[in-house]
Amino acid sequence: MRNALLLSAAMLSLAGCGEKATLPISAGYGPSPTLPAPNKTLFPTMKVSTAKGWAAGVTPVAAAGLKVAAFAEGLDHPRWLYVLPNGDVLVAETNSPPKPDDGKGIKGWVAGIIMGKAGATVPSPNRITLLRDVDGDGVAETRTVFLKGLNSPFGMTLVGNDLYVADADAILRFAYVPGATSIATAGTKLVDLPGGRINHHWTKNVIASADGSKLYATVGSNSNVGENGMAAEAGRAAIWEIDRTTGAHRIFAGGIRNPNGMAWNKASGALWTVANERDEIGSDLVPDYLTSVKDGGFYGWPYSYYGQHVDVRVKPQRPDLVAAAIKPDYALGPHTASLGLAFSDGATLLPANYAQGAFIGQHGSWNRSPQSGYKVLFVPFAGAQPSGMPVEVLTGFLATNGDAQGRPVGVVIDGKGALLVADDVGNKVWRVTGQP
Repeated sequence: MRNALLLSAAMLSLAGCGEKATLPISAGYGPSPTLPAPNKTLFPTMKVSTAKGWAAGVTPVAAAGLKVAAFAEGLDHPRWLYVLPNGDVLVAETNSPPKPDDGKGIKGWVAGIIMGKAGATVPSPNRITLLRDVDGDGVAETRTVFLKGLNSPFGMTLVGNDLYVADADAILRFAYVPGATSIATAGTKLVDLPGGRINHHWTKNVIASADGSKLYATVGSNSNVGENGMAAEAGRAAIWEIDRTTGAHRIFAGGIRNPNGMAWNKASGALWTVANERDEIGSDLVPDYLTSVKDGGFYGWPYSYYGQHVDVRVKPQRPDLVAAAIKPDYALGPHTASLGLAFSDGATLLPANYAQGAFIGQHGSWNRSPQSGYKVLFVPFAGAQPSGMPVEVLTGFLATNGDAQGRPVGVVIDGKGALLVADDVGNKVWRVTGQP
């Protein structure tokens, strides 16, 4: 045990120095990011920001023409948001479920230290809280426990009076009464989702089709690049299409390492997602991305990245799948942990330059030196496609000493036209509007 501890300490020490990014983060943005040669080191690069939270009176830094204020404070690890038709805001207060087989060995032990430092090992509250702005002043005056006793809930969507919640291993359906501040009746399981004792990427999101007949659920991979064996990846690294009535399902698109945010592009009707790409081949690789999702499409994981760039770590290789891999539409920078996605439709309280595009919540890196992410971006669109470089909407989540004051996750447009951002380290929901 003593030798293992010494080795682990050495790993942490060595991983904190040496390999660094050689390109600016902007080189990993846009439709054609720079992709240098892989730089696989003996130990993965680890530059972890210690989770501290916000000092009194301190907020993120809003871009010119914007202002930010707390919509709700004192939450417990808020990660995902959903706005009900009456303007009430649901927030999933959640964290990882138990994953006893995802942290074995020295590497797993070190990963646990990293996650603890980043604030990712607090017990999951396993609930959804309802926030209500009674007087319309942009601050939630009331909050109630809307649903409790869940299993690491994440995504939420309402179809008619059926509320669907994506737990870490299933999609549940609850009867919703408009205006209700809580649901006491038990839900019913619509479909099981891949979970289990590894459940490496546990966050599951869900949205509905325009006609409400189908649900779409994200299921992240069970590893970085298939090192647990491809049998452990059955049904994973994919977006599922699920019949809302029967629960029958199929893989809508695959080869997406860890899709999280999803949204419909009204200009084209296409489904879009943001995805976290692979780690441990250098600070400059691989960019996370924003992409439209094609029915039946394959996006490379684990065999290749950003189209046909082969990952030689994966054995055996699958050149047939590499040849079919679709290049994503837009890169969001390497290791940024891009999670939240919301198109700006209805963002009437924001300036006109935010009228067409997508907001991205970037949770922040652990495998890049210097750090990346820890911000909210806006990707402008022209019609159905991204157009131009991203705009930094909220920054300042990292303090000058490198500690994390907050980490943005879910983003959504509220019922009045402002942007809401869930901050799971700051335990707040931020509200962004235009300057008066």
